[in-house]
Amino acid sequence: METDTRTRILDSAESLFVRHGLDATTLRMITAEAQANLAAVNYHFGSKEALIEAVFRRRLTWLNEQRIGALNAFEAEAKGQPLKPRQIVEAFFGVAIRMAADKNGGQTFMRLLGRTYTEPTDFIRTFLADEYAEVIARFKAAFFKALPDVPQEEFLWRFHFMMGALSYAISGADALRLLGPIDDSDPEALYARLMSFLIGGLRAPLPEVIAKPARKPRAKRAA
Repeated sequence: METDTRTRILDSAESLFVRHGLDATTLRMITAEAQANLAAVNYHFGSKEALIEAVFRRRLTWLNEQRIGALNAFEAEAKGQPLKPRQIVEAFFGVAIRMAADKNGGQTFMRLLGRTYTEPTDFIRTFLADEYAEVIARFKAAFFKALPDVPQEEFLWRFHFMMGALSYAISGADALRLLGPIDDSDPEALYARLMSFLIGGLRAPLPEVIAKPARKPRAKRAA
C-alpha cells in the first residue's frame, strides 16, 4: 500500500509539473490528484524539493544508464578507434527520443524534462548538473575524439543547440501550430527527422566568428 501511495504521488507530481511548472504546482494540488494527504508526502519524501528530485531521478537514472550502455557498446565495437558522430548522437539523443515515444510514463517525463531545460530554477539546474556530470563527461570525450577538427568551444555551442532542439521536439507540437498543422503522432518519423537535423547541425561548416577585442582595464580614479 505504501508503495502504491508513493507511486501515485510521483505520477501525479510528474503530470502536474508538466502542466503547471515546478513552482506553480503545490503539494496540495499533488496530494489531491494522488488521493493522498500531506503527511504521506512528508513520510515518503520529506519536502517538495526532495519530491522533485525523486520525480526526475526515477526515470533520469534509467535514461542515463541506457545512454552510457549504448555508448559502451559502440566503443567496444570500435576497439579504440573514434566513433562515427552519428553513433554518438544515436546513443545520447536517440535513446531520449525513443523514451519520449513511450506512452507508459516516458512521454510525460520527457515533456517535463524538455520544459525544465528551457525554464530551469537554480535548484533544478544544480540537481541536473550533478545527475548529468558523468554522462556529459563521457559523451564530450567521445565527441572530441570523433570530431578533432571542430574546436571544443564550437562543439559545446553545437551540443547546446542540439539539446535545445531535443527539448523543443519532445515538448510536443503545440508550440508549432503557428507554422501550420504538424502531425507528431508518428514517433518513428519524429525520430528520423530529428536525427537528420542533429547530424546536419553537427557537421555544418564552421562559422566565421569575429573574435571580440580584449577589454582594456578601466583607469583607476584618483583618490
